[in-house]
Amino acid sequence: MIKNILTIAGTDPSGGAGIQADIKTFSALGTYAMSVITAVVAQNTQGVRSYRTMDAAFVGEQIDTIFEDITVDAVKIGMLANAEIVEVVAAKLKQYAVKNIVLDPVMVAKSGDSLIDESAVLAIKEILLPQVTVITPNIPEACVLLNIKEPIAFDEMEQEAKRILQSKSQWVLLKGGHLIGDICRDVLCNSQETYEFVGKRIITKNDHGTGCTLSSAITALLPMMTVPKAVENAKEFLEEALKSSNQLSVGHGHGHGPLHHFCNLWK
Repeated sequence: MIKNILTIAGTDPSGGAGIQADIKTFSALGTYAMSVITAVVAQNTQGVRSYRTMDAAFVGEQIDTIFEDITVDAVKIGMLANAEIVEVVAAKLKQYAVKNIVLDPVMVAKSGDSLIDESAVLAIKEILLPQVTVITPNIPEACVLLNIKEPIAFDEMEQEAKRILQSKSQWVLLKGGHLIGDICRDVLCNSQETYEFVGKRIITKNDHGTGCTLSSAITALLPMMTVPKAVENAKEFLEEALKSSNQLSVGHGHGHGPLHHFCNLWK
């Protein structure tokens, strides 16, 4: 039976990140995609201009309409702009006893634009993370979660990932793509196991939505396999989408273009 996967996140009208990237990823991986919108974002390949958050109660109402009617096999969480929305999402996921939850702690867009306020960060750490199966921060997001300013060095990644585990998330995937070098290293760990994923950096300007795509791929695969295997397969999907991204011509070349989510289906 085809799995039903829900994303709770903000939009991207240019189609490269957010809800749009999540739906493309879920569909490309053979699952049925559903969405709850937390914010409407005005952005393109060059950056975020502005955003409008949904009323927290309305976010909760969207979630209710899904769970009251449809069996949900996994949930991906993206942009949660304020504490009120975090609290509602956490309460609803607890109410419906959701088991497979992947949190991509969206805090800063690739262009450097902030997508979250300080109160939301605290709420995520205190009330949402304990329910999460996998959290997927990049280096800047990990620094915010750990309240540190210094960039995390390559050889510190496992140590810092385990520090994030203290917030009670079951698994942490710390992504090292922001570190300088030709090699990209990601560290996946829980309280007992550690896995390392190392690969050569793919050179392309079409890297808008990489974090959204990876986390949503993990979410789509999680109901069918273990966390380490879901991460491994999701990274393979992301690699192919990145390598094929130059087949797309989106934007005027001044920003970061999108990935080719359907590279295995059409060229």
